[in-house]
Amino acid sequence: MTPQDRVRDAYARLARGERHEAWITLRAEADVLADAAALERRLAAGERLPLAGSLLAVKDNIDVAGLPTTAGCPDYAYLPERSAPAVQRLVDAGALVLGKTNLDQFATGLVGTRSPYGAVRDVRDPARVSGGSSSGSAVAVALGIADLALGTDTAGSGRVPAAFQGVVGVKPTRGLVPTDGVVPACRSFDCVTVFARTLTAAQQAMAVMSEPAGRPWPADAPLAAPPAPVVAVPDRAELAAMSAAWLDAFEQAAETLAKAGARLRPIRLAPFLAAARLLYGGGFVAERYAAVGAFLDGRPGSADPTVAGIITAARDVPAHVLVADTERLERLREQALAEWGDADALLLPTAPVHPTIAQVAADPVGVNALVGTYTNFCNLFDLAAVAVPAGEVEGGHFGVQVIARGFADAVAADIAALLLGEAPPAPSAGGLPLLVVGAHLTGQPLNGQLTSVGARFVAQVRTAPEYRLHALATQPPKPGLLRVGSGGGSIEGEVWLLPPAALGRFLAALPEPMTLGKVRLADGSLVTGFLCEPVAAQGAPDITAYGGWAAYLCIPPQHSAPGNTM
Repeated sequence: MTPQDRVRDAYARLARGERHEAWITLRAEADVLADAAALERRLAAGERLPLAGSLLAVKDNIDVAGLPTTAGCPDYAYLPERSAPAVQRLVDAGALVLGKTNLDQFATGLVGTRSPYGAVRDVRDPARVSGGSSSGSAVAVALGIADLALGTDTAGSGRVPAAFQGVVGVKPTRGLVPTDGVVPACRSFDCVTVFARTLTAAQQAMAVMSEPAGRPWPADAPLAAPPAPVVAVPDRAELAAMSAAWLDAFEQAAETLAKAGARLRPIRLAPFLAAARLLYGGGFVAERYAAVGAFLDGRPGSADPTVAGIITAARDVPAHVLVADTERLERLREQALAEWGDADALLLPTAPVHPTIAQVAADPVGVNALVGTYTNFCNLFDLAAVAVPAGEVEGGHFGVQVIARGFADAVAADIAALLLGEAPPAPSAGGLPLLVVGAHLTGQPLNGQLTSVGARFVAQVRTAPEYRLHALATQPPKPGLLRVGSGGGSIEGEVWLLPPAALGRFLAALPEPMTLGKVRLADGSLVTGFLCEPVAAQGAPDITAYGGWAAYLCIPPQHSAPGNTM
């Protein structure tokens, strides 16, 4: 299906009234078709656009040039001249914006009902909430109208709707995606998030949005989860907010991880849950007043009563309360990380219940707080998370979230892929490539030196036919790669991506006779790789004819290596 065909199909479905309350502003079909035609011409000219033809929905607290930003409040609306960087980067990569989606007003809520544009209903059961505040975005993706949708996440708004609608929601480390052009909820804790039907699509969009990152990646940020990740999982007693059926579904998700190779260990949630209560029950709510409080003071009656009550009450939070809660949060974070220990990630339910619209209407604050039980702490602790579907319970979707330390976004994504049975998606962060041809290959004794620092396997490759390989007398046994130009062979190896700091440590600790240098691959590209000093190859068996170290190791021990022994 061409981009123009995809656009026509989406608007045909919209014309049939599929969850019209999910949208606040739709672009004219003719305008989107014109963009699609221009995109097709760019593709025909040979441009490589990673998101070519992806239909994009944007939460209406994120600016799109030429479309009003309402934040779910008509009186607040303004017309931005430029798109938020997150939007513009997706468009530059080939995405086509359909329009702006409904939300809990001023991104204040986790239910999707706090909007004058109408409550956004669950795709399967219209009596239930869609989840908020990024309600319309999740529904647009769940319906298949949009391929990608942007949300925001302060307390869980990029994850709870994903769980209720059975889609993927990626919440990056705070600040990696720029929040310029986003109406703030709590500026210190806001994140731009993405929804998609597959983890690969979500990660691809996240990679585009976070390049360059709004917050620099540490040089030692991991690019992959280890082969057998340690995942902290609370037991049933720690999840008191959930029904027996939901607990069973959560335990099944944990069992899926274990069968996929993860090592599970228990964790206590007390410090995490205590921090979660601070987001709305303490001084941090003052940030919501700082964002839009003055507007609400000047326009009484403009806002949803529940939203107005939460934001305007924060006007009277004393400064000393915010200072005290900041200090308390740091203590809770230390306690939580001590509980976390050596785990690579934490597995939690995304939400403990899926309420009905009637239940929210009867207790709008209490039910909303319950929904955020397992999400509210995440940004307070500067963590990354991926929310994924994990089956069905009581006729609705059930979802879990994989939470990782800040800047360990790739770890969360890899472990989420284990849950989904998908191939690990490419990481959002970059890395430095390293060619290995011997003891660091997958399955070889030194491969753990790569996986332990968060290195990521990229591809099997071959060198250009200008190298010779020698079996060195080292412990553990390893080969030495020498560039000889003419008379050489093509040697099999692997390319791995390493965090920059890890590559530096490799170089500093490299034992004789090994060196790092540029190696030419069969496709003509150059990559940093392991070589050896020529003197080390003198008298060492030449095993070039085997084509690689792994093939050489497969020979019976009594057979000698063919070729020149030098």
